[in-house]
Amino acid sequence: MSQAPISPLRRRMIEDMTVRGFGEKTQSDYIREVKKFTIFLGCSPDQAQPEDLRLYQLHQREQGVQPPSMNGTVAALRFFFTTTCNRPEMARHLTLVRQPQKLPVVLTSEEVARLLEAAPGPKYKAALSVAYGAGLRVSEVANLRVSDIDSKRMLVRVEQGKGKRDRNGMLSPRLLQLLREWWLVGQPTTWLFPGRDPLLPITPRQLHRVVGETADAVGIEKRVSPHTLRHSFATHLLEQGVDIRLIQVALGHSKLDTTARYAHVASKVLREMVSPLDQLTALVRSKDAPT
Repeated sequence: MSQAPISPLRRRMIEDMTVRGFGEKTQSDYIREVKKFTIFLGCSPDQAQPEDLRLYQLHQREQGVQPPSMNGTVAALRFFFTTTCNRPEMARHLTLVRQPQKLPVVLTSEEVARLLEAAPGPKYKAALSVAYGAGLRVSEVANLRVSDIDSKRMLVRVEQGKGKRDRNGMLSPRLLQLLREWWLVGQPTTWLFPGRDPLLPITPRQLHRVVGETADAVGIEKRVSPHTLRHSFATHLLEQGVDIRLIQVALGHSKLDTTARYAHVASKVLREMVSPLDQLTALVRSKDAPT
């Protein structure tokens, strides 16, 4: 069955994204968002006028589209009009939607232990341990190769992570042991965690499913995903007193502000802080003490 021909406009947009090194997922997301706008518009999107953009964003809001999705649309359409259509003035008529800042869900150390212990088999136990023990994103875990594990330098090499950046993650002795246990059983050759097709890596979707099902099985009532393990990694390091700048490097954050949000959920740090009210009370008592 032959595929439908690609329009010259879509081909140009794909070429523009390819030249700029956009990843496959980003390209797919951008094309999808422009297609949705085209359906709403009812004609070729390069013919749109500023009022069409305003009405489309109003339509999205009325349909209950959430801020992250609306902002994804803004990014796609800004690229389309600015780069592909050479109409940069259109970008001024796209409004980014303010997103409510929510604290990340974090597991206790005991909950992490229960989750990892209940993982279905050595492959998933090792994969989830990488997410927690090295703080990797789910896509980074899924795309690890056997050659990315450097046991001599005790590092996990992450190639082309978020932002198309390479970095090194920490490889603890316990994590190395779990990976070796998985290697002895699974004998992976290329991908560290092969998917159902051994020639392909496991998918992030598979890891999401396993984490959710395992969390339910052990009675964890929080909303848990592989990214929860990354959040827990950062928070637990902060509670151990690890410098936040080192945690920033381990997570691969480009901005310290992104890492700093974990201070809001580090309960041990909060418990160990002395309230200024307590300091004031101590000061009053010292003044009342007999001389």
